[in-house]
Amino acid sequence: MQKITPFLWFDNQAEEAVKFYVSVFKNSKVKTMTHYTGEEPSGQKGSVMTVSFELDGQEFVALNGGPQFKFTAAVSFVINCETQEEIDYYWEKLTAGGGEEVQCGWLTDKYGLSWQVVPNKWDEWGKDPAGMQRLMHALMQMKKIDLATLERAFKG
Repeated sequence: MQKITPFLWFDNQAEEAVKFYVSVFKNSKVKTMTHYTGEEPSGQKGSVMTVSFELDGQEFVALNGGPQFKFTAAVSFVINCETQEEIDYYWEKLTAGGGEEVQCGWLTDKYGLSWQVVPNKWDEWGKDPAGMQRLMHALMQMKKIDLATLERAFKG
């Protein structure tokens, strides 16, 4: 069991969202589901309360907690990608059905959760400040990451 587990608060779409996320990420699964018993201060008796799930080995819990809280970009999940094809795959899947493109590899999915779909070369690129400065200038012009354009900018 991992030490820290992200806990995601949904209004009433936890089960739907989890099924969506599990369909997007390989090596993912729904683990357990709990239901409201009628004893809790919120939630309709018999409806889904929590869903425990894994996305590519990372554990999460989703809660149907009501409309009090919404996701913001203050918390996001980073998807490190090796290729443009992988970037395109996650971008297409996570913006589908009402998701929104933001900027610099950021997007918000149809449930309001923020994701960063980025190349896994940041550590390598970060070793060259001048290249990184050129790369950041190119990145600021993008929504979805164009890996070839970033690589050209980095090299100058």
